Amino acid sequence: MVVWMNRLAVSFLISLLAAQGAGSLVVVGGGPLPEVIVKRFIELAGGVDAPIVVIPTAGEGDNYPADWGGAGFLRKAGCKDVKVMHTRNRGVADSEAFVEPLRRARGVWFPGGRQWRLVDSYLNTRTQRELEKVLERGGVIGGTSAGATIQGSYLVRGAREGNTIMMAPGYEVGFGYLKHVAVDQHLLKRNRQNDLVAVVEKHRELLGIGIDESTAIVVEGDEFEVIGSSKVAIYEAGKKYYFLEPGARFDLKQRKAQ
Repeated sequence: MVVWMNRLAVSFLISLLAAQGAGSLVVVGGGPLPEVIVKRFIELAGGVDAPIVVIPTAGEGDNYPADWGGAGFLRKAGCKDVKVMHTRNRGVADSEAFVEPLRRARGVWFPGGRQWRLVDSYLNTRTQRELEKVLERGGVIGGTSAGATIQGSYLVRGAREGNTIMMAPGYEVGFGYLKHVAVDQHLLKRNRQNDLVAVVEKHRELLGIGIDESTAIVVEGDEFEVIGSSKVAIYEAGKKYYFLEPGARFDLKQRKAQ
């Protein structure tokens, strides 16, 4: 069970959790995965021989076998060392045995589903700490839909009651790979382009990043590149949001397009 946190606690945890390290991120807005996104993720992991872990816990299933089909896109692309890792038990998530695959992983992928399931299982556990170490040693973490939103420090659409609720007490802290950032997904496909406005106006330190389907931002250092087939929207308090096309680059530190 996640304990409700007030805004000060949320801000404190955001500061603690928001550390990208030396690694890279591939943050996808849901929908079909274009080849360019899959190839970039594998490349950043170190190629088809690199050890990759898939964590499907955002999904509805209670069990995900080692040959789970949702990891098939990586195997189809030639990846030889793909492991599926899942639990809904926080005690298991905090155990040495469970996190062993992460200790050698060069890439981690979070498929879609509901963000709150990832929070309930992994936030503030040994699993979360080992995920951060993947980035610290230069690996890549990627994810799509819920697996994209969880990468922000502020979590939107985290409510257990439904994914139309943008700000849900108790579910406002993501894994924090992107510092002071809220990530939304399925942006234009689901007509969500105005939904982040209220979030950045209430939490004015945040940068909002909305990503459409079949589109990703690839984050390396303080900069990201837009790849895929649609658009990314940028949100800041007191400003009108605007769109970036594939090929565009954005400076996260200066908060401006290159």
